[in-house]
Amino acid sequence: MKQLRILSATAVAFLACALLITACQKSSSSTTSSSTTTEADVVTLSASATADDEANTVYNGVVDNVMGVNSDAGLGAGIGVFSVSNPRIGRQHIGGAITNGVDSVSTPCYTVTISPITPGVFPKTITIDFGTGCTGKDGHTRRGKIVSVYTGRLKKAGSTVTTTFDGFYVDSIQVEGTHTIQNKSTSSNLIFSMTLENGKLSTPSGDYIAVNRTHTWTQTAGDTTAPANDVFQITGSSNGTIQASGITWQWSTLVTTPLVREFSCRWIVSGQSTITHGTKTAVLDYGSGTCDNNATLTVGTKVYNITLR
Repeated sequence: MKQLRILSATAVAFLACALLITACQKSSSSTTSSSTTTEADVVTLSASATADDEANTVYNGVVDNVMGVNSDAGLGAGIGVFSVSNPRIGRQHIGGAITNGVDSVSTPCYTVTISPITPGVFPKTITIDFGTGCTGKDGHTRRGKIVSVYTGRLKKAGSTVTTTFDGFYVDSIQVEGTHTIQNKSTSSNLIFSMTLENGKLSTPSGDYIAVNRTHTWTQTAGDTTAPANDVFQITGSSNGTIQASGITWQWSTLVTTPLVREFSCRWIVSGQSTITHGTKTAVLDYGSGTCDNNATLTVGTKVYNITLR
């Protein structure tokens, strides 16, 4: 099982050394070009790309669960941790799940509380409680609560759902922030605006990723009967701060080629984002459409392989 990690100790140590070496080089030479890509730049941009990917992994997972909780408030079953075998959500509230989600939990180890329980009555608060630990098919263990307030059916234009977290963890990473989904669909397209404010992923050691982001999801494939078959293009940007072993820096990300998200796949399958730290940039490329955890990061003229979480 691969667990989430913000930045390995080896990478942090290398970054510290690289930053020190770069500082010494700059102080001893006045001819250093501002366009030169140093080892420190490569490590920092790689770490920033990893941070952005891990934020996507965690908060997109939250989106899946918020959308997949049921068809009265969300889009319907088969998304996120929800599966046909879960009697606590299945036929009681949605008339039968459609398919097993790729990250579903085969044996129920979470509870769902809906208030008010009456279908069609809003606002509605839905709490997904993973208790002390609930492991999904994605290999990640969730614990704590995801609390979402729906103003209306998420399928309906104008509806919003605001999600906060109560002692929620993915593996050993504590998840915080306020995540909002707003349905901005037209008569021909299913469109969601998604914002994350004061997002934070923290490790037990005190290292963290702080992130804010604004994304737009536009449906490009799928139907109204099987949400697990839906495909979305994602555009937008994010920015944040990383702290790792006392080293802190800022980064930002701009989606330059729409990211393609398939609910039937755990990872983004294609698209590109430009990662920026200071005056340096790198391009994170998710591939050409294959469902796998491989990506590449281009820094200057060099291309590095990235393994997605």
